[in-house]
Amino acid sequence: MPVITVDKKDLETLSGMDAKTIIDNVSMIGAEVERLEDEFVDIEFFPNRPDLYSVEGVSRAMKAFLGKKTGLSTYEVSAPQITISVSNEVLKVRPVLGCAVIRGLSFTSSAIKSLMDLQEDLHWALGRNRKKVSIGVHDMSGIVPPFTYSVESPNFSFVPLDHTEKMSMADVLRSHAKGVKFAHLVCDMEKYPIIKDSNGNVLSFPPIINGTLTSVTEKTKDLFIDVTGTGKEVFVALNIVVAALSERGGKIEAVTIVSNGEKRNYPDMAPKPYMIMLEEIESHLGFKMKPEEVIQCLEKMGHNASVLSESPVSFEILVASYRADILHKYDIIEDVAIGYGYANIPSDLPQNYTMGQAHPTSRVRQSSSEVMVGLQFNQVMPFTLTSPKIHFENMRRPVTDDVTYVLHPISEDQTMVRTTLLPGLLEILSLNQHRELPQSIFEVGEAVVGGKNKQKIAAVSIHHAANFTEISEIADAYLREMKIDYELKESDDPAFLKGRAADIYVGGKKIGAFGELHPGVISSFELGYAVIGFEADLTDLF
Repeated sequence: MPVITVDKKDLETLSGMDAKTIIDNVSMIGAEVERLEDEFVDIEFFPNRPDLYSVEGVSRAMKAFLGKKTGLSTYEVSAPQITISVSNEVLKVRPVLGCAVIRGLSFTSSAIKSLMDLQEDLHWALGRNRKKVSIGVHDMSGIVPPFTYSVESPNFSFVPLDHTEKMSMADVLRSHAKGVKFAHLVCDMEKYPIIKDSNGNVLSFPPIINGTLTSVTEKTKDLFIDVTGTGKEVFVALNIVVAALSERGGKIEAVTIVSNGEKRNYPDMAPKPYMIMLEEIESHLGFKMKPEEVIQCLEKMGHNASVLSESPVSFEILVASYRADILHKYDIIEDVAIGYGYANIPSDLPQNYTMGQAHPTSRVRQSSSEVMVGLQFNQVMPFTLTSPKIHFENMRRPVTDDVTYVLHPISEDQTMVRTTLLPGLLEILSLNQHRELPQSIFEVGEAVVGGKNKQKIAAVSIHHAANFTEISEIADAYLREMKIDYELKESDDPAFLKGRAADIYVGGKKIGAFGELHPGVISSFELGYAVIGFEADLTDLF
C-alpha cells in the first residue's frame, strides 16, 4: 500500500487546522500513521483511495471528516482556450487522452514534491505501473498551443527530462533511466506516441518521459496536464490531479480534444449521482439510522446527500468525480459506516456461547514455527503473489499446469499465486544483501496448487560455508521434532545442485525436498554466496 509523506506545515496551510488534530484522526478514514517526525508524517492509505495520495487530498478529506468543510467539494471549470488534436495513428497504440490546464499556481518546493509523488503513486495505483495510465505535467511558459498527440519514428530526437542533449526516442529507451525501466510498454510499437506544441517542441513521450522544456519549477504559474492510457482510469487520474491542484488555488481550464472529427472538453468534474434506500443501509450495517444521520455521515465523507422520497426513505447522493473507489451503492454504505465511526456502531453479545479451541492447522503452524525459531531461523512473510519468471525461470523449474493466475494483475511481478515458498524466501535474501551473513529465514504459509490451498514450510540459509550436510541436519531436526518418520531419496529437482539434494518421503509419498541451491538459481536472484534450503508440504504431512 502506498505511503504518503506529508509536510506538516503544508498540511496546516491547506486545511487551516492543526496538524496534530488531523494526524490523531486520520486513521478513522482508512489510514495508518507509519512514521511521525518533527516536520513530516508518513501515512499509509488503502489502494482504493488514490484521491488521498497527496497532502491536498488528505487536507480536503479531513476538513470534511472533522466538520470544517463538509459535503461535496465543487470545482469550477472555465471554457477551453487550448486545443489538442489526436492523430488516427496514435489511437492504435495508446488511444485514450485526457487534458486540463491549471492557471494561477504558486509553487513551493513542498508543493512540487507533493505533485510529483502524487503522479508516481497514481502511476502505480491506477496505471499498473504506467501501462494503463501515465501522467505528464508541463510548465506552459515555454510552449505554444495548439498541441498534437501523434506518433513519431524511433529515430525522432528531443531533449528528455534531466538531460541537456538531444536523444532519439530509441536511445531514450536504451540509455535513459526511465526509458530502460518502461521500455517494455512501447517496445512492440513501430512508432511511438508523442505530444508536441505548434512549434514542434516535445512536451511528452508517453508513457516514458517528458521533454526538459516543460520542467516544473517554483516559477511555474500555469500547467498543462496530459494523461494518456488505455481505459477510463485516465479520466479518474486526471480529475484527481486537477482537484489536488485546485486545492492549492489553481484555476481549472478545460482543453478541447479533437479526435476522429469529434470535439470533447476535459476535465469533466461533474459529480456522479447515486440512489440508495435507507433499508439497504440498515440491512448491511445491522442497526437503525435516522435519515439525517445518514446525510451527516455521507457529508463527512465528502458527498452531498438529500432525501429523495419519504416512504420508503431513499437518498440521492452526489459523489465527487475523483472518488475512484465508489463503484456501486455498497461503497456508499461503507462510507456511511466510516462516517458514523466503527467504534460507535452498537455491539451485541452472541446469544449462544461455545468453547473455542485452536484449529489443527494453526497448531501445526505454531509448532513448526517454534521448531524453526529454536534452530535459530528468523520467520518472514513474503508476498503470496509472484510471477512465472521468479517462480519458475529463476528457479530453473518448468512451468506446471497447476498454477492459479491473476485475472487482472496490477503489475508484471504479480501475475500468479505461488505454488511453492522457496522463491519468495530467495527474493528476501536478494533484497537484504546489505545485511551481515549468515542469514537464515523461514516461512510457514499457504500456497495454491491446482486450485487448492496447501500449508507449506520452507527455509533457506546463506553464508560462505553453507552445504548439504548443514541443510540435511536442519531438515532432520525439524522432522524429528515434529515426530515424523521419513525416508530420503536422491532428488532430480533442477532448483538444487545435482548430487547434493534429497527428496523427503513420508508413507511412500514425496512431501518435500532439501539441498544446496543450484548456482544458476543463486545467480538468477543475484546472490553471491552458497544457499541451502528445504521445503515440505504440511498438508500432506498432517
